Amino acid sequence: MLSRSTLIKPPHGLSVQVSPNLARRLHSTKSHFHDAAMPAIKPPVEVSSMARIPTKLLLRSLLLTSLMTSKLFLQPALAVMGVLTTSKSPLLNPDQNLLLNKFLRWTVYNHFCAGVNRKEVSKTVADIKKMGYQGVILGYSKEIVLDHEEKLSTDEYGKSQYSDKCYQMIDEWKEGTLETLRMVGPGDFLAVKLTGAGPISVNAMAAQKPMPEAMVKAVDEICIATEKQGSRLWLDAEQQVLQKGLDDWAIEVMRKHNKSQTPIIYNTIQGYLKGSKVNLDHHLTLAAQEGWTLGIKLVRGAYIEHETRSLIHDTQVDTDRSYDLIADTMLCQRMPAGKENLPFPKAALFLATHNAASATKAIATHQDRLLANKPTVMLECGQIQGMADELSCELVQNYERALEQSSAANLTAPKAFKCMTWGSVSECMGYLHRRAIENRGAVERTQHMVTALRRELWRRIVG
Repeated sequence: MLSRSTLIKPPHGLSVQVSPNLARRLHSTKSHFHDAAMPAIKPPVEVSSMARIPTKLLLRSLLLTSLMTSKLFLQPALAVMGVLTTSKSPLLNPDQNLLLNKFLRWTVYNHFCAGVNRKEVSKTVADIKKMGYQGVILGYSKEIVLDHEEKLSTDEYGKSQYSDKCYQMIDEWKEGTLETLRMVGPGDFLAVKLTGAGPISVNAMAAQKPMPEAMVKAVDEICIATEKQGSRLWLDAEQQVLQKGLDDWAIEVMRKHNKSQTPIIYNTIQGYLKGSKVNLDHHLTLAAQEGWTLGIKLVRGAYIEHETRSLIHDTQVDTDRSYDLIADTMLCQRMPAGKENLPFPKAALFLATHNAASATKAIATHQDRLLANKPTVMLECGQIQGMADELSCELVQNYERALEQSSAANLTAPKAFKCMTWGSVSECMGYLHRRAIENRGAVERTQHMVTALRRELWRRIVG
């Protein structure tokens, strides 16, 4: 877990970090020169970081997390979710079966998802921020499915071309993305999946061709609206068959829109890929040479079930080492070998992780550099809604503590965010099923989350 450290300020404004236990001892120890008339100073009371979670949410999180850590439950649950996601039967469609809809909303949907409409999403976002989170990341779960036969039509010369319906999909995707943007506020993130625009986008990305003109217009409109609102946007990662094309598109979009000190657009790098460091080096070199701001969202990886295994690090230890190296490269502003003569570009890092060890290591490096007046990048952290709440609450508590005891210009703790999706229950079941598969390994290693939730519940019971 992250260190429950306390920042105190000695003379001359130098920030020093001490533990709460040491802080209590310092406050309670009487000086030889202590004035007997002065009242004794009570030691500070450390508040549980998870105290901010409403009890109803805590109980539901404990129940669901306990079930997810059980292999006896997880495998059948994944099978059921798979059936609900792919079935064409109205009886198994949560948007048509009222009883099934209510059951899923009461169990998993309300815990992991933001809502089915703007009113529900706005309430969820407000509740998240009321708990102390500095922002949210919101994505739209809807995926438009087109029959293979409808993808192409033939012109009068017999040449294949995309049908009007394919171009309509881009417009629908753009409008859904803009609607999602209007549900978040300044400083928040809009999560964008470019493959959601349909076959025109997917096929060009797979072929590593330039972004089609229809997509360029849609993406530019979304980016301009995001910047005008004061929000930010990240491009979600894809499988490797698409990722190289997506990286080229992301660089082009950042080149066009990331002109200020803080990036508007972030690209995603997946630490579990063997080529992830080389990919980062490529981004850094281009940003430094061309003078645009680099935004990086760092994840471990989301497609291990579907990737070519040889592209992925052989062990979990290798993946952890890769993830930490990429974070450290950004935080310590190290240019790639052979490019040391280039100035490090303006950049920002978003650490998307449920791994407390990686978060602790990155935050410690970031804080040490700030306190030593060494250059670094802006750092922010986030976790998926309904998961890793003990880590998320620690991040929020650390930020609040640093905010109380530091000036805004000298703030050493990163902001904490929660990532969520919205859409109908049926649409989100597909999202939840993919997340469960993608995070299966992490889910099976969440016993420490159950322990933290039980400890917090017991703390409340005993007062």
